[in-house]
Amino acid sequence: MIHPNLSSMNQAQRERLFHIDFRLYFLGTINRNDLECRFGIKQAAATRDITLYKELAPKNLEYDTKAKTYIQRECFKPVFNFNSNQALSALLHGFGDDFAMTNPAFVPTESPTQLNLPSSDILACITRAIHNNQAIKIKYLSLSSGLSQREIVPHTLVDNGLRWHVRGFDRQRQKFSDFVINRIDKPSVLVGNIIAEIETKAADLQWQSIVELQLIPHPLLQHPETIEFEYGMVNGLLSIQVRAAVAGYVLRRWNVDCTENHALTGGEYHLWLKDAQALNGVENFILTPGYHLAAEGNSGIE
Repeated sequence: MIHPNLSSMNQAQRERLFHIDFRLYFLGTINRNDLECRFGIKQAAATRDITLYKELAPKNLEYDTKAKTYIQRECFKPVFNFNSNQALSALLHGFGDDFAMTNPAFVPTESPTQLNLPSSDILACITRAIHNNQAIKIKYLSLSSGLSQREIVPHTLVDNGLRWHVRGFDRQRQKFSDFVINRIDKPSVLVGNIIAEIETKAADLQWQSIVELQLIPHPLLQHPETIEFEYGMVNGLLSIQVRAAVAGYVLRRWNVDCTENHALTGGEYHLWLKDAQALNGVENFILTPGYHLAAEGNSGIE
């Protein structure tokens, strides 16, 4: 429930307080410069806003003299209500984090129902760890190994079109993997834990590797020109570059037939991967529609 004292404040002030609450919740830090840059206000005004926030929620933050910034306290409870879609949009695109109150859509809008939006508390712990380059301890439910306790070093949120993952280094298995956020329970930041170089995003070869995918209208379509127009193809070809770590997700989301001889016949297959060999070396190739190799692979998903 939104703090009752907010009702007497003007919209601009609520937005600034929302921004403080948002950064503390999802990033773990806030300082005057954040407010000055975000809202174009003077230092004195930023100080007043932080002071007001401390009056509303005195247990939510404390000043770190070493880092010279305010940090989230363990007993933090958000002042505002946070919608997972709104938070994810702000985190990914840098907008939407300044709306203190819910606003109606300008035009009627409908989108497919999502069955499993991430918990804000779990998401916030993960994003704080990413933002501050920290490792986290989690309980994780895996399809392959059931419930286990892991230490992971997260570096990126990934939307595969159906669910949200966090990609990071799994210290138990000594490799980078994708972890479904809704399978994570009781995450906690490992304060003061040292991150090794092999655990950083720079060391994630599947993340750093770029794959070029050449997509064309499925050869079995009666009117391929429709797909050429829909996807803005040039000379009947759509060439995209994606990280190897997400290639399987992209191809599955768009129902791209990845068989060597375009053998998939369902009506949902509008696109065909012209060069299936482009997936050589892609760990999550097993996710792609119809693509098979002689040796079994690892999808990279935990």
